[in-house]
Amino acid sequence: MGLHDFTIYSVLKRNAIVHSQRTALIQGEERITHKQYLERVDNVAKGLTEVGVRKGDRVAILALNSLEYVYLYGACAKLGAILLLVNWRLNPEEIKFVISDGSPKVVFVGKDYQKLAKTAISGIDSIIRCFSMGPPENGFDAFGELMNNDGVSSEGDVGADDPYVIMHTAAVGGRPRGAVLSHSGLLNANFQMVAQWNLTSYDCNISMLPLFHVTGMGCWLMISQVGGTNIILPRVEPESALNMIQQEKVTILASFPPILASLLDKNRELHREVSSLRLVFGLEGPDTVKRLDEETSATFWAVFGQCETCGLVTTAPYLERLGSAGLPCMLSDVRIVDEQGNFAETGRTGEIVVRGPIVFSGYWNLEKETEHTFRGGWHHTGDMGRFDEDGYLYYAGRMPEKELIKPGGENVYPAEVEKVVLEHPLVEEVSVIGVPDQQWGEAIKAVCVLKQGKSLEVAELIEFVASRIARYKKPKHVVFVPGLPKNQDGSIDRVKVKSEHGSA
Repeated sequence: MGLHDFTIYSVLKRNAIVHSQRTALIQGEERITHKQYLERVDNVAKGLTEVGVRKGDRVAILALNSLEYVYLYGACAKLGAILLLVNWRLNPEEIKFVISDGSPKVVFVGKDYQKLAKTAISGIDSIIRCFSMGPPENGFDAFGELMNNDGVSSEGDVGADDPYVIMHTAAVGGRPRGAVLSHSGLLNANFQMVAQWNLTSYDCNISMLPLFHVTGMGCWLMISQVGGTNIILPRVEPESALNMIQQEKVTILASFPPILASLLDKNRELHREVSSLRLVFGLEGPDTVKRLDEETSATFWAVFGQCETCGLVTTAPYLERLGSAGLPCMLSDVRIVDEQGNFAETGRTGEIVVRGPIVFSGYWNLEKETEHTFRGGWHHTGDMGRFDEDGYLYYAGRMPEKELIKPGGENVYPAEVEKVVLEHPLVEEVSVIGVPDQQWGEAIKAVCVLKQGKSLEVAELIEFVASRIARYKKPKHVVFVPGLPKNQDGSIDRVKVKSEHGSA
């Protein structure tokens, strides 16, 4: 480590000194202090070293949230190994692609995904060991083997700008791209939120968003940076979350539809004490935000960010400027550019571009795509927006070539769904769009033209798609039409499709 370096492992070392006996982690009845957290991280790091993991090696995780998951967060940070976080909502072929693309040396698999993993990792020559997250099952080695040592080992020569994690984003052109995030990128991105939200060691977060997600990781990290407490839930569980809010005086949580609505609905039944909750952030509709404002003392913060910016780049209280995604954060230079790359005037819509220490390092093994994304010295997000006269950002959808649908906070590119729909032998043409959805925020709608004289049941097509890609990417709505509007070049006029069919 260099003179000017500070890494994610540095955070854990500092906490073990400054906040030694404060609670770092809670899962069920188990409570781990910051001192104990570092000790367990050191055990896992030495165990990984003993099985052959070195700086730059990839370590894949396919599992629900757990204490072991965040032990690996710390151990890989110490060694300079690169975390390959796998979205367990993907289907087997997609999971196989992600793992193969990252070519990990070691794989960790939760008990829910071990049968799936055996298929996904077959034939990947880089893998030397596979561990179960918990007791050994299905031929996987026990995670506990890695912790059966004294934890004494030298810290790797890890720099702040070294890669820390690979997160595969939604498929563009048929293949997911692995965004490489560095230690410094993540630390800076979350330092912004520490300062913006006045987080301290007394803050407590519920980690129920998946830890493979940039927001899930970000919540863990921002609370770790201040020496606070992270409560680990395997997945979104409204009753468990409400019990923890009351018991542990939770102060902050992240939400994508329908998480917040489900918590508020459940609490009408349970009547848990949630007065400690002061801050909720993420994506939400106005009705749910209004309920939060009326039923709790918490403030909902609107945000804009993405995996490639290591988290958030704008935020503000939702009700402060309705419809906006907030103001740029302190380390985020955010602008709007036109099609020629020139800065757009206030009020004009264009592409959102970002630069600063929060921008990711590039796409894994995709040099041309990285160069294109970083053209002109800015990270081109592929998202459109505009600024008002007071500097608030208003999101205006995806660029036409990168249109994105976000059901429940997940990223889905229409082209990926369209490709699968067109594999059905009775479908001639299709245009996939996003439509408003009360439960998920946005839903997927497929507007289809069938081959002449053919008929098809909506449910059959939906299940056809669900059997070929992750189920969260299947259409929630399908309509069959005689034809689709076309541009002069013969391509489908997506704008007109959206105007004609943009409701649920």
